[in-house]
Amino acid sequence: MVFDKKSLPEPIYLDQVQIPGGLWENRQSANRNRTIPAIYNKLQETGRIDAWKMNPDRTIPGRRSVIYMFFDSDTGKWVEAAAYSLHTHPDKALEKQVDDLIDLVESAQEDDGYLNTFFGNLEPENKWANLRDWHEMYNAGHLIEGAVAYKRATGKDKLLKVLSRFADLIDEKFGPDEGKERGYPGHPELEMALATLYRETGEDKYLALSKYFIDERGKDPHYFDKEAAERGEKPEDFWAQSYKYCQAHKPIREQEEATGHAVRACYLYAGIADVALETEDEELLELSRLLWNDLTSHQMYITGGLGPAHSVEGFTFAYDLPNETAYAETCAGISLAFWAHRMFHLEPHGRYIDVMERALYNNVLAGVSYEGDQFFYANPLTSYPFINPHEHFSGVNSDKHYRRQDWFFCPCCPPNLSRIVANIGSYFYSTTDERVYVHMYNDNSTSVELKGATVGLSQSTNYPWDGAIQLTVDVENPTEFEIALRIPGWCRGYSLSVNGNAQSLTPENGYVIVSREWQSGDTVTLTLDMPVDRIVPHPQIRQDAGHIALQRGPIVYCLEEVDNGANLANVAIPANSQLDSGMEGDLFGGIAVITGDAVRIEPEEWSGGMYEPQAVVKHTRTPFKFKAIPYYLWANREPGEMRVWIREA
Repeated sequence: MVFDKKSLPEPIYLDQVQIPGGLWENRQSANRNRTIPAIYNKLQETGRIDAWKMNPDRTIPGRRSVIYMFFDSDTGKWVEAAAYSLHTHPDKALEKQVDDLIDLVESAQEDDGYLNTFFGNLEPENKWANLRDWHEMYNAGHLIEGAVAYKRATGKDKLLKVLSRFADLIDEKFGPDEGKERGYPGHPELEMALATLYRETGEDKYLALSKYFIDERGKDPHYFDKEAAERGEKPEDFWAQSYKYCQAHKPIREQEEATGHAVRACYLYAGIADVALETEDEELLELSRLLWNDLTSHQMYITGGLGPAHSVEGFTFAYDLPNETAYAETCAGISLAFWAHRMFHLEPHGRYIDVMERALYNNVLAGVSYEGDQFFYANPLTSYPFINPHEHFSGVNSDKHYRRQDWFFCPCCPPNLSRIVANIGSYFYSTTDERVYVHMYNDNSTSVELKGATVGLSQSTNYPWDGAIQLTVDVENPTEFEIALRIPGWCRGYSLSVNGNAQSLTPENGYVIVSREWQSGDTVTLTLDMPVDRIVPHPQIRQDAGHIALQRGPIVYCLEEVDNGANLANVAIPANSQLDSGMEGDLFGGIAVITGDAVRIEPEEWSGGMYEPQAVVKHTRTPFKFKAIPYYLWANREPGEMRVWIREA
């Protein structure tokens, strides 16, 4: 394609979308009333807020300090989540909490602009000594994004000025110019943040620095080797054994597959998409396509989760997707949604929003309890009572069942999840001069500018539980423009009408485009077929061979012990079983569940040995009616087993 940024759609901001009801209002309400306050309390309890007071004399027995290298990122993400919430739901008490915290952050900034609680408090001599493993640039990125969001929400720019000074310092120290270090973030994130800062301030140097970080990554002589030698370490002693872990094994423009730590990868890829868009870099666009196709074709769980391996919190090899030990970190699903949204604005195609939707409704929402104050770090697709393989990040209850936790040693996921839920309105629509793209469906209303006119749209729907969506147009005068409605990739049939008149339109790049002169009160009715689908895995996904998963609309379902009894591995759904869906109004505020006939295949008796000849073991097939609930809601009731992939008999 010929790259022309001016012709591409732009996302709208959350302040243009009001969400009065539906699933996302429910999740935003829990986020506003439970999640944001719960995270703030943990920031207090764990010393993250006090760390900004820059008093290093806070040690506890048996541990060096209560300050860790990643502390600052949690502050940044919480500020960002609070800012988005304030933008749509003003709250003076919350705003004061943020203002007080910003005062502490400002007071912690050093004369040259440096800002970091770990190095500022404990190891000032080690600033910038290990970009590979330590988190100075990562922390800076999250603080920058929080600062920009808070400025947009309240108009207050104190934190933005503080972080702009820190970004200026980073720009003075790192880059291709003589006298600068040729370093770059070991944990990507700053690349995205600098693009955001560029858009907010108009300062070209921030975009140039982001582009430098991307282009310098992985080049020889390798910066991570250089800094390791300066620390007196051997590069070959790097614990991960390969710079694939941090996507620095070779220059970015030579990479062909998604590698390493999944969150680092998708943050980096989202930053690449930002730079590709702002600089109209066709090579980076092609690279983005290449990496996207590899990741979504070979390395993504049905839930939109990423990363099968606990050891690297990320990728292994194509089609390696274990279920019980799946890592599928909540942050990885969030970073995938960030990247997907950016890819659409590079190349307007519904396939990117399809993946964004898959990640949001399944992997991401699973990361927080229905009540909003407990969290998953890893998101397995099968769960049995066991010693948790993710002990460092998650927990088990007294029955050794995998459950959400109040907090983690490394609590990156809770505030990350909180910020994307609070900002979900920004993902609903995009516009060009003459077209509005409708990406997501939920009760909402918006106001956008098209052809110099103000256009109001309101959605009425019970999506994702129902496929019926009605849009109503509000314009002051008759106005000609286009409405592009996404036909999700999971949808195999739909109907469309305008003012009750049926339309026969073929999707273009995943969207049906309705073009006409619109008048106030015009309605568009889109009905997406939502049968219960039996999803089968790629034949090379060995862990799921002979199994099916249940999906309806964008929602992936699972079986839980509380509904279906124990020993779910022995449950099979016959190929001819009738599968039905229906609403349960008293379950989680009203959700669609899936029911059908299943059988439990178990031996009549067992001798007690580990293995027996098949010929001497008689099995019973006990029919029962199963019930499946949305995967994102599992582990909110009684502890028990869970499975997404189910045997088919």
